[in-house]
Amino acid sequence: MDLFEYQGKQYFARYGIPVSPGGVADTADEAVAEADRAGYPVVVKAQVQVGGRGKAGGIKLAGDAAEVRRHAEAILGMDIKGHVVRRLWIEHASDIAREYYASFTLDRSAKLHLGMVSSRGGVDIEQVAAEEPDAIARHHIDPVEGLTAEAAASLVGRAGLDKEAREGAIELLVKLYRCFVEGDAELVEVNPMILTPDGRVHALDAKVTLDESAAFRHPEWAELTNFQDLDDRERLAREKGLNYIGLSGTVGIIANGAGLAMSTLDVVNQVGGSAANFLDVGGGANADVMANALEVINTDDNVRSILVNIFGGITRVDEVAKGIVEALGRVKLRAPIAMRLDGTNVAEGRALLADHQSDRLISLPTMLEAARKAVELAGGAGGTR
Repeated sequence: MDLFEYQGKQYFARYGIPVSPGGVADTADEAVAEADRAGYPVVVKAQVQVGGRGKAGGIKLAGDAAEVRRHAEAILGMDIKGHVVRRLWIEHASDIAREYYASFTLDRSAKLHLGMVSSRGGVDIEQVAAEEPDAIARHHIDPVEGLTAEAAASLVGRAGLDKEAREGAIELLVKLYRCFVEGDAELVEVNPMILTPDGRVHALDAKVTLDESAAFRHPEWAELTNFQDLDDRERLAREKGLNYIGLSGTVGIIANGAGLAMSTLDVVNQVGGSAANFLDVGGGANADVMANALEVINTDDNVRSILVNIFGGITRVDEVAKGIVEALGRVKLRAPIAMRLDGTNVAEGRALLADHQSDRLISLPTMLEAARKAVELAGGAGGTR
């Protein structure tokens, strides 16, 4: 779960990480009220989960209420790389002496946490890594031992942060790591972490990705999903507990397992089609799950065909087939279905579907054949939306 900047800063604040005072606004009037509370000058910032906000005109400095109103009215509703701005973050403008970078994430190959600090903040860390890799100090952390103040001091020193920033940076890093671990995050990133002219260090930006598998430990996360930047399909899928990502193609995808779903998208692309979504129903492809999956895909006006690709391992194919038959009785589909079922009890599953096959429900023995049929039903290779 990726948080918006304002949510990330609110999350940081729970762990004592210093951030700029500010508030959220959905209207120009609210923006002015938040600016009055934060104190002028302020920065009016578009809240979208994409980079390049500043270059697109989504971040503006304002010295008074009239400027705040003018910027808020211009930014709200703005399209930034396909993301429509519906919310603003209004914060007190900070004086900046220096900009740094800090983050914690999981290094899966090393099976350790990874901390990174750089004196080159305020720019994309990928750019720094490509142009000047030695400018990034890295430190692997054993999750059992955690990050000590000594280790944080070593990281800050190797990164070459200014002496007047080091004490504040060490303190911030220790708190940031605590946020990463106790907050069940996959990534916490501060870019830039700033040094002010009076010697304070704080987070000027916040990027936080939470580990959704830990949601059962965090009932308070429910409030964070209310304003996620989801389209209608993704919002409905989340309500139904489906692992769904909306795309822009014409072939709706249902598969069991993330790997199989990704492979299905690839095969559809290889035979000249385009996927309308990624949808992984996992191991529970029963009637309710299949009906929910079909209902979500059915809301997408761009979908011209549906490809169901199920491989039964622990999941029995005959149970999946029963689920599909029951689901078809509950959801009136606009698009035809091509499907491939294989694995445990596949003969029984295909037999269950035999009486239901038609030009709207076609079962094929292989993933490639099913993908070709789905693309054909969607209008053929190269078909447009």
